[in-house]
This record gives sequence, structure tokens and C-alpha cells, in this order.
Amino acid sequence: MEQHSLLNSLQLTLPGGQGVPEYPPAEQVLPQFLQLFSSVGAQQAGSKAKAGMVRDLFAILEAGDCQWLLGGCQGNSTLVVLRDLVVALSIHAALPQQEHEGGELPYKDSSYTAAADRAADVSLVFQSILDKVATAKGLEELGCKVVDSAVGSFLHQVAGPMYIFAVTHGADKPWSRPRTQSLAQELLESLLHVGGCQSVPEFLRGATEDEEGWFTVVMQCLKPELTKETWQRNPATKHVFSWTLQQVTRPWLGLHLEKVLPPSLLLSDDYRVENKILGVQCLHHIICNVPGADLCQFNRAQVVHHALSNHLYSKDAQLIQVVLPCLLDLLPILEKAPGQPSHRLPSAVPSDKVLRLVLTHMEPEHQLALRRVYAKNLPAFVERLGIQIARHLKRLQRVIVGYLEVNDGPEETARLAMLETLKRTIQHAWPRMTCHLAVLLEALLRLMWDTVTDQSSTPEPVIAALLQGATECLLLLDRCSHGQVKVLLQGVQLSCQDDRLKECLRKVEEEPAESFAPTEPKRKS
Repeated sequence: MEQHSLLNSLQLTLPGGQGVPEYPPAEQVLPQFLQLFSSVGAQQAGSKAKAGMVRDLFAILEAGDCQWLLGGCQGNSTLVVLRDLVVALSIHAALPQQEHEGGELPYKDSSYTAAADRAADVSLVFQSILDKVATAKGLEELGCKVVDSAVGSFLHQVAGPMYIFAVTHGADKPWSRPRTQSLAQELLESLLHVGGCQSVPEFLRGATEDEEGWFTVVMQCLKPELTKETWQRNPATKHVFSWTLQQVTRPWLGLHLEKVLPPSLLLSDDYRVENKILGVQCLHHIICNVPGADLCQFNRAQVVHHALSNHLYSKDAQLIQVVLPCLLDLLPILEKAPGQPSHRLPSAVPSDKVLRLVLTHMEPEHQLALRRVYAKNLPAFVERLGIQIARHLKRLQRVIVGYLEVNDGPEETARLAMLETLKRTIQHAWPRMTCHLAVLLEALLRLMWDTVTDQSSTPEPVIAALLQGATECLLLLDRCSHGQVKVLLQGVQLSCQDDRLKECLRKVEEEPAESFAPTEPKRKS
């Protein structure tokens, strides 16, 4: 084997023999490398000296074989040294710590470039180690008698920090570089191969429900970085946590609820919108993949509901867009929670409280982006409440009419969503719609007239969708009012000059008279 400058710096006893000298065994090289790497002299020499040491270590690992690396695994000392090596190199390649109290300070591109260069060198070292472990796994015998046991012990020592390193530098983030991303992704694939897994979810959760994966190990490694005092220091920690969390689904995630809920709430409670959004996305994943009974234990569901409800006061459209669907999935769990009073007033139902608050914010809202978000999610609330939407008809009518009056751009997202909301409201609360007939009929006719006389750049398919939606609402109103809409529209069609509008009114006029008596919709659970 070729000698390297790193070996000259280590106080090693070279094996005797003739010819080209061989490397000392790994159980001698690696501990002394770690000692030199973390020594005061190496710290003072700067990052360039350390980078050279890492490259030399890679060359040594490449020259050795799996027998050289794992030959001393019987006593477990080599595995412990490998763990310490992986941890030390991960720290060496870590992103710059953000010491500012607020965190998330912008770093210069050079800082991230230097971190990416270090990560690329470390990725090569890790890849070389995994290649040798994979080779050892494929052999019938190694220095150890039981190869599978050696590989399993190796994974228990290094799987957590190596996985976190690979996910950190394999993500498409500001600190990533193409070469580093590629090397980190290859490293993650090698780690899965050594673990005998086909995918990241299988690696984390286990191949079967009874098999324990590596999620607990990963979370144990992340735990010191996910406290209230530390999570903001490393910009990658929150992304590693959220991405890892979303790889684990039902029924496995319920076993780890205590590990994942506090960090998710911590992210959601941050003052920066991007962290709030990330936290809400984590909470939504937990809600969808943890049994409701587990969420209701120890009042967890109420805590999550309180955290989400606070976000409803935000004026950020992106945040509201992730909060509303999350609340919609949480409400059934809250309302089925054991111990809830069975004779409480209707106004005390969480769904009613949330809808009342949403409508209160919608009515005076003037930001188009926020109006679109509210409008897109409102039909789901109507479906959630079912016939009980009748309790909110007065305020809901004002919101529907107000939103139908305002053009919100070429796509008309808010108006189309409001037509869908009105249609579902009529279908669920049809016995009460006659009282609101005059106001709704006027709003629909005004919308149709504004649409056909619109001189803006609204695409023709959008105009057709608006007219179709308004016509469907008129037909539903006519059915639930026993033909009153036909009577009120008798003079309108004669004075109408637009062919498209006349066609819509003709459909209503020619609709056969029949009572609106659908099957009473059940409230969604």
C-alpha cells in the first residue's frame, strides 16, 4: 500500500515484513486519527489542514479492504471508533452555527460554499465505509464469524448521524451544491442498501408493522438539536425533522407521538411565517397519521387546536392555506373525543366556533390573495357541518354576496369557489333557503351580467364556468323554492340582450317543476 502524509503524523507501529509496508490495522489508525483531528494543533491549523486530513483518510480507506476495516469487530472497539469518527466528521461538515438570538440570519454564499466543500469530502469517506460494510455483508465469512451481527452493530452505531448528514446535504436548500447533493443522495442510497431497505420510509419504520425501524435512533440523535434553546442554531435541523417525520405514516407514527409532537408545536409557535408553515405541515401529518384516540389522550388534540386557532388571526395567505385544511382534519377528532359533554349548546361545537371565526375574518377582508384562500376552503367547511350550516346562514349569505361582487382576477378563483359554496349550502340547508331567495337571486343575476359584459382579460373557459356555476345555483334555488325563481325571472329574459345570458335563463325557465327533496345529508365524521 502507498504511504500517505497522514500516516506519518500518527504514532503507529507498522507491521513487520518485506516488500511494500502495509497499513497498521484500523483499530490503530482510526483512534489516532480522531485524536489528531480533534487536537488543539489541528484546530489552530485551520479548515484547510483538516480538509487535507479528511482527504488522506479517504485515500487510506480506499486502499484498505473490508477485512482491514472490520477485522477487529469482535471486541466492538472498532465499531465504537467508527461511530466517533462519523460524529466527528459530521460536526466538521456541519453548517455555520447561528448564534443570533433570533436565528435564521442570512449567511454569505461563501460560508455555505465552504460547508458544501467539507460535506463533499466527508461524503466520500462515509461512502467508502459503507461500501466496505456492504462488501462484508455479502461475504459468507469475515474476520467476525457472524457478519450480519457485525453489520447490525455497525448500523446501531452510525445509522442515526449518517442518515442526518445525508438528508441535510442531499436536500435542495440554500446551503446545497450540485456535487454535494449528488454525493449525499448516493450516500443515503448506500445506507438503505446496507440496512436491507428499499426506501427511506421502510428504513425509518421497518419493513413490517412488527419490525422496528431506525426512526427512534434518528430522533434520539436529533433530540438535542430540537429543544427550545437549540433548534434555531442549525438551519438544517427543522428541515431534517420535518422531512423525516413525513416519511413515517400510519400505523407506525402513533408509536412515536411523544417524540414528534413537541418539536412540531415548537416550529408552529415561532414568529417567522416560514417556520409556522413548516410546523403546521408537521402537525397536519401527525393528525392524519396518528389514531384519534392517541391524540385525545392527555388533551393533546386540544393543545393542537389551540395552536392552530391562533394562526387564524394571521394575515398571511400562505399560512392560512395550510392552517384551514389542518383544522378541518382535526375537528372530527375533537368532536369525537371521549369525555366531551353530550348536552352542550350547538355554539360550543368546535366546527361552529372555527367557521364563525373564519366568516368573521372573511367578511371585511380586502386582500385578494387571502380572499382566494378563504373562499377555496369554505366549501369543505359547509360539507363538514352539513345541515348544521343553517345556523350560520345569515353571516354566510353576507360573505357569499360580498365575494360574488368582486372580480378577483383572470382566474376568478374566489368567485368560482363561492358559487361552489352556495351550491353546497343550498343542497344541505334547502328548507331554509326560501328566506334568502331575493338576496341570492339578485347577487347571482348581477354576477352573470358582470361576467357577460366583462371587458377584461378573463379567459373564455372561466367565463363559461362562472355562468355554469351561477345557473346551477339558480336551478337549485328554484327547486327548493317550488318554482319561485321562474316567476321572478319572467320579465328578465325578455329584456336580456346577451345570447349567453339568455341561454342560461332559458335553462332555468325550462327546468321541470319539482320539489327539492334530496336525502338529508349526514354530518361528516
